[in-house]
Amino acid sequence: MRNFLSDRCVSLKPSGIRKFFDIVSEMPDAISLGVGEPDFDTPWHIREEGIYSLERGKTFYTSNSGLMELRQEICNYLKRRIGVEYQPAGEVIITVGGSEAIDIAMRAMLNPGDEVLIPLPSYVSYEPCCILAGGVPVTIELQEKDEFRLKPEQLRAAITDRTKILVLPFPNNPTGGIMEKADLEAIADIIIENDLFVLSDEIYAELTYGDDHVSIASLPGMKERTIVINGFSKAYAMTGWRLGYAAGPKEIITQMTKIHQYCIMCAPTTSQYAAVEALKNGDEDVARMRESYDGRRRYLLHAMAEMNLKCFEPKGAFYIFPNISRFGLTSEEFATQLLMEEKLAVVPGTAFGDCGEGFIRISYAYSLENLKEAMSRIQRFVKKLEAREC
Repeated sequence: MRNFLSDRCVSLKPSGIRKFFDIVSEMPDAISLGVGEPDFDTPWHIREEGIYSLERGKTFYTSNSGLMELRQEICNYLKRRIGVEYQPAGEVIITVGGSEAIDIAMRAMLNPGDEVLIPLPSYVSYEPCCILAGGVPVTIELQEKDEFRLKPEQLRAAITDRTKILVLPFPNNPTGGIMEKADLEAIADIIIENDLFVLSDEIYAELTYGDDHVSIASLPGMKERTIVINGFSKAYAMTGWRLGYAAGPKEIITQMTKIHQYCIMCAPTTSQYAAVEALKNGDEDVARMRESYDGRRRYLLHAMAEMNLKCFEPKGAFYIFPNISRFGLTSEEFATQLLMEEKLAVVPGTAFGDCGEGFIRISYAYSLENLKEAMSRIQRFVKKLEAREC
């Protein structure tokens, strides 16, 4: 029988995040700090709006772009939070999570051989989406000494005459790194000078600790060359509702909508009604959850310091990215031994790119009780490693 599989698809590696999660699910008394999913329930008033939409029989398709009311609320939100104005008709599309927005943006923009600059370590979907769209991923290795920020000299060195898109994955998963306004200004001129387009994944925009998040779309000359991607999973604890969105130039959103129309039709209707409520009345919920994450973040940083594990201070998302290279183990070996010996699952840094070697990702989207027990286990494991070195 002939081979019916796509070479392009077969060549893709499975996600390195799910591997340890699947093992933990079969391991009694194991704790997982591996998945980036809020431990909070979706706030009741948001769930209630979803329920009410069902009770009213609001179970039909929406327009391909999504409910007009939701698109208008997204425009209100983006104006309020990042200072950029969009039109709900033509410049916004509702997607099945932020991941779909990444996928259809690349498919709408890339021709075979076009290069996409992807700073690593970062979210696992960018490279596969680029490849599946016929593009060529070109990685830029971010450095711990730079707090995993993209530096102008790194960007300039990676650009070729085939470069078309720069992915900006900030606040960053897995590192928790951010780009402040000065950092963005330093690369914006290079982007404009080289006529690049930006895919700005801002799914963790509400989960920043310190100054407010700044979007590159808010800088002069950048709105017209940026697709802003965001969603409801992280900020509103709505992972299972599968709802995201993209905002950007009408010419690109129109083509994204065409792909979405044929592949998806529309995002879940119930989720869209719930999201309207989230945007209208969810600011206090976001603030409450962000404060809780910040407390957990500070607790983990203190625990890392007590264990003498080097870890820069993350300013966004809900992950820390400690450096475990001093133990002479690869990230995979460290994570595997930690799981087998202490029943604690973390994610090897290499799941987010080869330059993640020597690091592990720990999510603090878990209860403080679980985090305290987890830190006891990792402390025991570290002491055992130190004893073996002696």
